[in-house]
Amino acid sequence: MENKNFLAAKFGIEVEFTGITRRQAAEVAARYLGGTITETRDSYGTCKVTAPDGRVWKFVYDGSIYTQKRVNGEKVSAGREYSVELVSPILTYEKDMATLQELIRKLRKAGAFSERLNRTGVHIHLNGTDHTPRSLRNFINIIYSRNDLLYESLEIEPTRMRYCKKMDQDLVERMNRKKPTTFKQIEDIWYEGYSDSRARHYHESRYHFINLHSFFNGCGTVELRGFNASRLHAGKIRTYITLALAMNYQALTQKSASSKKPQVENPKFAMRTWLNRIGFIGEEFKNCREHLIKHLRGSAAWRFQRAA
Repeated sequence: MENKNFLAAKFGIEVEFTGITRRQAAEVAARYLGGTITETRDSYGTCKVTAPDGRVWKFVYDGSIYTQKRVNGEKVSAGREYSVELVSPILTYEKDMATLQELIRKLRKAGAFSERLNRTGVHIHLNGTDHTPRSLRNFINIIYSRNDLLYESLEIEPTRMRYCKKMDQDLVERMNRKKPTTFKQIEDIWYEGYSDSRARHYHESRYHFINLHSFFNGCGTVELRGFNASRLHAGKIRTYITLALAMNYQALTQKSASSKKPQVENPKFAMRTWLNRIGFIGEEFKNCREHLIKHLRGSAAWRFQRAA
């Protein structure tokens, strides 16, 4: 029987899109969830949908989104009300994944899409409560050691690299050389070299695949930013969440994680074997595996090219 402990952690998700307004998106969510809408006059133009269980789903403005809408089948520029970021409440895989996927499908059917420059992203916030200095260092090493494989697998476009940089080699080397044992030590290493205040919400350090600014000066979460909105594909969004939960569990449970980048002769095979190792086993995760190896070079079955 497969070990599914890695799916237990709580998470939240942010999904960026355009094509419909925040109000229209909120109306779709309210109809599906059976909730009520509240609009606020804040700078984010927030529309809140309160579901019957009391949880709040938000649709907020994001200035990084190139806003568009469809007119006679063509995509044209649109106003700021078409900048939409879905911010979920706290979710769990077992109870909420089906609901989240269906909501994504309904938003897409209503006209939502990822914008033409492919800068729209998906950000996953993982519960930081169980993390320790050791596990945060593990997480950084896990992401760094597979930087190239992840970016190729997830098709992270150059246009999104401004908001989703690869892990800095200098940061990783400092982290492993100093071997921090407290959160304060981890925090000091994370912010080293930046001139702006650590308390600034949009701190420059946050724009990496893994963001610890949200852990130290945000909501106490570990944020993963390395995912495209992928045409609002519900299956891909499930895949991203599953991958995030699996890497999170690996960071939490391993005694240590190496920052050394493995030799990769065959990216597709390397990804498949790594996914199996971190829990992507069985029919349930077949589609997830397929999404993550689809765009990689090589063979999933053979590490080396077969002899003729």
